[in-house]
Amino acid sequence: MRIKMLMAFLLATVSCCSGAYPPHLKPPSRWIQIPSPQVEVDGLPWYKEDHGELYRLPVSLKDTYPTLVWELAEQPSGGRIRFRTDSSALAVRLEYPYPPGRPNLQAYGESGVDLYVNNTYWSTAIADKDAGPGKIYDHVYFNFGDGPRIERNITFYLPLYMGVKVLALGVDPNAVIKPPQPFAISKPVVYYGTSITQGGAASRPGMSYEAIVGRRLNIDFVNLGFSGAGKYEHSLAKAVAAINASCYVLDGTNLHTVESMREVFPQFIQTIRAKRPLTPILVISPIYSSYELIHRGADVNSNGKEAFMRSVVSQFVTDGDKNIQFIEGTDMLGPLQGDGLTDGVHPNDLGFGWIADYITRRLASVLGLNSLY
Repeated sequence: MRIKMLMAFLLATVSCCSGAYPPHLKPPSRWIQIPSPQVEVDGLPWYKEDHGELYRLPVSLKDTYPTLVWELAEQPSGGRIRFRTDSSALAVRLEYPYPPGRPNLQAYGESGVDLYVNNTYWSTAIADKDAGPGKIYDHVYFNFGDGPRIERNITFYLPLYMGVKVLALGVDPNAVIKPPQPFAISKPVVYYGTSITQGGAASRPGMSYEAIVGRRLNIDFVNLGFSGAGKYEHSLAKAVAAINASCYVLDGTNLHTVESMREVFPQFIQTIRAKRPLTPILVISPIYSSYELIHRGADVNSNGKEAFMRSVVSQFVTDGDKNIQFIEGTDMLGPLQGDGLTDGVHPNDLGFGWIADYITRRLASVLGLNSLY
């Protein structure tokens, strides 16, 4: 059975131009062009303002962000397409800008479009070595033919580290498309931070810790993690605060010194508080990295940054802010959990699972929710 499923998956990754298909992977005859009012796009707050482009920030303010931040914002980590359908077939039509090739990410994490059916992983569409503008991929996830009609909740998770154009979704001719299952709460959790926040180096989009937590608590989320560029600029503080969130999670930092943190970090929180005075804020210090195993005690800047972040949160609490909390990153992934790292710095799926375990409990408490798992 496992061999048959593996063969079906491998065949499903073939482009529409490759010829004949087995019946269970035959492309559907009905395609819903994207964007479409028939489906819901979550995790991309400026999707309509950006005229259907899968950007994580508003293109109208592109020039106010650092160049690297904007380039990363074109990668739709955390973006999801959701709907409910009784379709007996499901496919996606994609166009990628270039082939995958990041050294610490496999193609599934960098370019994958994960399908989850009723909150359970199904399979992933990916780019190949020939990806580029003009090459269109039709990935068939399943085609049950004339099998019984069953309504299913459908979620596509968009790539962590590659811009993609989702051109269309394929369903059978008689499929009914309905709104997706509602979230447990109406407002998303907004995450801001670094490459770890963005999802590096999860094996695929559904395995970022935010995605795992989202499924466990049935909550929406927005991923504003920027690889190497989580530097707490004022323009990003305004972007974070512009989203009416249920909670803000500030995860780690790419700043290298306490002095650089001092210039922006307290002000970042103040900007959020000026617009959202009562919304919970969770501040997370950096997780363990294997660098510390060799240079333990030598990285004084890292230790100083953690202490500084803690002191800033403590000052807000002292000043009367009852809705801000500090989380020690090493409580989520610490020195005894090095197997949870891919390259000594970024979590693998095991590491993201540990982080998700901790964040699930914390958010469940803060938001008054129960985990589905």
